[in-house]
Amino acid sequence: MPPDRVQLSPDLLVEAIGDDWPSEQVDAAIELLATSEGRFPSGTRKLPVELVRAIQRERLIAAMLDAAATHGYRDTKVQDVIERAGVSRPTFYEHFTNKDDCFLAAFDAGARRLRTRVSSAAAAGESWREQVRFALAAVLAFAVAEPQTARTLIVEARAASGEAPRRRIELLDGFAACLDATARELLPHPPDRSPLTAAGVVGGVESVLYARLCRDEAEEVEALLPSLMYFAVLPYEGQEAASEELGTATG
Repeated sequence: MPPDRVQLSPDLLVEAIGDDWPSEQVDAAIELLATSEGRFPSGTRKLPVELVRAIQRERLIAAMLDAAATHGYRDTKVQDVIERAGVSRPTFYEHFTNKDDCFLAAFDAGARRLRTRVSSAAAAGESWREQVRFALAAVLAFAVAEPQTARTLIVEARAASGEAPRRRIELLDGFAACLDATARELLPHPPDRSPLTAAGVVGGVESVLYARLCRDEAEEVEALLPSLMYFAVLPYEGQEAASEELGTATG
């Protein structure tokens, strides 16, 4: 298989295309890709046409995430995407009108996965601080598990044209709104803070991740959790509570 050819994990593929397809058909498609250098062979197929189309679209999205993370958004070309996806140029244009359209689809898919993981993680926390800790841990784990996606969301979307920068801002604003809402709901004495406090926390976390991802240090970001928790807790619960997250609180 060509070294740049994307390989979708079965779990991510099922998550992306939905569970309406019989598992034996999805398994057959994955096996076919694995035995044909990561691309569907031409000619007669026993797989449903719509299943093949859905998988091709997800392969193009994964290829865009990889190409943008490798080359940078501005230098990524449609050819880079189709070579990684193992599809033809006509197949690309069956799904997307141009590079920007494909990049937006890749951004939206990555943002959806990130929101789902953060929301699920936060819901397991009982206190406000637990929810924040679990949510931040989920963000950092996402960057380690999907470094290309994380770089696309945090780094390359800044450089993209058209709609992508606005969607990046909407993603950050959504996290800030959740942080502000949970603070007002769960803290015993909700602080009289502007919603801009939450925006500042989210923006600060994003800035730290931006720097680490630009330096290709995604594998190391999980070690940042105590420091990021200190930064997040400080404006809401004060110095002593924030220091507890670093293990430096004085009794």
